[in-house]
Amino acid sequence: MDEIRRMAEAEAEQLTAWRRDLHRHPELAFHEFRTADIIETELRRLNIQTRREGKTGVIGTLRGSLPGQRVVALRADIDALPVQEQSRTAYRSETDGVMHACGHDGHTACLLGAARILAAKRDSFGGEIRLLFQPAEEVGGGAVPMINAGAIQGAERIFGLHAASDFPTGTVGLKPGLNNAAVDHFTIRVQGKSSHVAAPHLGVDALYIASQIVVAVQAIVTRLYSPVEPLIIGIGKLNAGTTYNALAEDAVLEGTTRTVSQETRERVRRQIDDTAKSIAALYGGTVKTQWEKFTSPLLNDPAVTAEAAAVLEGLYGPGHAVSDRPLSMSGDDFSEYELEVPGVYAYLGTGNPQKPGTQAAHHNGCFDIDEDALPIGAALYAGYALFWLRAE
Repeated sequence: MDEIRRMAEAEAEQLTAWRRDLHRHPELAFHEFRTADIIETELRRLNIQTRREGKTGVIGTLRGSLPGQRVVALRADIDALPVQEQSRTAYRSETDGVMHACGHDGHTACLLGAARILAAKRDSFGGEIRLLFQPAEEVGGGAVPMINAGAIQGAERIFGLHAASDFPTGTVGLKPGLNNAAVDHFTIRVQGKSSHVAAPHLGVDALYIASQIVVAVQAIVTRLYSPVEPLIIGIGKLNAGTTYNALAEDAVLEGTTRTVSQETRERVRRQIDDTAKSIAALYGGTVKTQWEKFTSPLLNDPAVTAEAAAVLEGLYGPGHAVSDRPLSMSGDDFSEYELEVPGVYAYLGTGNPQKPGTQAAHHNGCFDIDEDALPIGAALYAGYALFWLRAE
C-alpha cells in the first residue's frame, strides 16, 4: 500500500488541475457533456475501454494482465448544482447560477487519479475494474440507469466516496449500516375556482387550501411519529395565484420526505396523500399528488466497510477511519448500487480551518474542498480495488 500512497501523492498537481477545471465548468444533471468528454479522453489515454450510458454517463473497463475473475466497481458522481458561487477563488465557477457545491468535481478527479494508478499497475492484478462516472446524483436519477445498463453486472464489490466538509482532511468516515436516509419527492396540485376576494363564497381558494396542506402535512411528523425516529417532511416550494385581489384557481406545492425504514416510507406517503385530499375536499377543491422515488436508504455492508477501513489503515496507518459518523438525513443514490452489490460509501474529510470555505456546508455558495484530500481519495479508490482483486 505504500507504493499506492506514493503514486497518489505524485499525482497531486494533476488531481488539483482536473478538479479546478471541472469546478470552473460545472454542468447540471444529465447535461454533463463537457465533463463526460474529459473523462473519456483521459481514460482512453490510459488504454481503458469506455462506453456511454445515456449521453453523459461514462463506464470505463480496466482489465488486469494476470489471470483472475473478480470484478470490482468504483463510482464517482459528476453533476453540479443550481447554486450561485459566492467565493472569489481563481477557479470559481464560470457558469452563472451553477457550481460544484457538493464536491463532485473532487470525486471525479479522485477517480481519474485512481484510474492512472491502476492502469500503471495493470500487470500486477487479474480481474476487472469498472470505473463508473455517474451523472445526475443530485436529482436521484443517475444510478438506476447505470445499473440497468449493466455497469455492475458481475461485480462482487462496489466502492464510492463523497467529500465531507465536517470531517478534517486526513480522516475518512467509514460507518457500517445506515448512513443516509431515503429521499422521495412529491408534488401536490390543488385545483380550485377563481373569484373576486370580495366574494370568496363564489370560488374555491386553491392558495388557502395549499397553505393548510403545508401546515397539516408537516404536523404529521410531530403528532403521528415517535420523536426519536428520524423523519423529515419538508415543503420548499409553493406557487399560486395571478393577482392580489382574486382567489387562486390553482396551486402547486413541492416537498420531500426523508425516512430511514421502508415501513415509514410507505406509511408517510399514504398519510400525505390522505391529508391533502381531505383538506381539499373540506374547502371544495381537489388535489392530485405525484411521487418520485429519489433514493433508498444508504446502508454500508459491515464486511465491506471493515475491508475499506483496513485498506485505509494500510495506506496511512491507524487512526484515520471515523466509524461514528452521525446519521445524515440527506440522500445519495449510491444506495441503489448497494441494493445490488455489497458495498461501502466512504466520507472523505475535506475540511480545513486554515482554508476558507472548506468547512462550509454542502450546497452552500461558499463551499470548497481542501485539495490536499484529493490524493487520499485517489489512493483509497485504487487501494480498495487492488485489495479486492488480489484477495482472490
